[in-house]
Amino acid sequence: MLDLQDYNLMNIYKKLLNYYKKQNWWPAETRYEVVVGAILTQNTSWKNVEKAINNLKIANLIDEYKIYKINEDYLKSLIKPAGFYNIKAKRLKNITSFIIENYKSTENMYLSDEPIDILRKKLLNVKGVGKETADTILLYALDRLSFVIDNYTKRMFVRLGFINNDYNYEKIKCFFEKNLPRDLEIYKEFHALIVQHCKTFCKKNPKCENCFLRDICVRK
Repeated sequence: MLDLQDYNLMNIYKKLLNYYKKQNWWPAETRYEVVVGAILTQNTSWKNVEKAINNLKIANLIDEYKIYKINEDYLKSLIKPAGFYNIKAKRLKNITSFIIENYKSTENMYLSDEPIDILRKKLLNVKGVGKETADTILLYALDRLSFVIDNYTKRMFVRLGFINNDYNYEKIKCFFEKNLPRDLEIYKEFHALIVQHCKTFCKKNPKCENCFLRDICVRK
């Protein structure tokens, strides 16, 4: 494991930011669109999600009450490009029902003064919302300080030697949140930069020879 006093997470963040520049995630016009994207992106690429969201926009359906009332079969047909559309239609209905029945809108949920741990627990109780999806909604839709952990994050930071391969989701999340400034922009940008780096260099079959983090990577 690396000594964080010698080389910490912010060093990695700054190197990534210098190389890739700001990613400005999450691409969405409204907070509810972030929620929709967080559900649709489960087990698929963002490219496919964009097609599904575009279908919803053409049908003028990026709206809590419209999705709440829409016929589920019609919803399935619109989100089909995102894959697993039968499951995702139900999950989208579930999270939308939760928002409407508890807050009336995603904007009201954003304005809520509920503690983040309570909000997270509520989200995790919604069928089809796992930890990564819940944290994505908290961070990108609700502007709450909840670092998102995905497979890219674990892969990259195991290789860099910051965490062990046996760390679970909560332990990795705790590690990041303890060792980063409590800054919303850093949380958002860092997660996005990690994804970009893993798509560029730190792939399943990594391109280590060209990676600008190679000198500090324990995998090399």
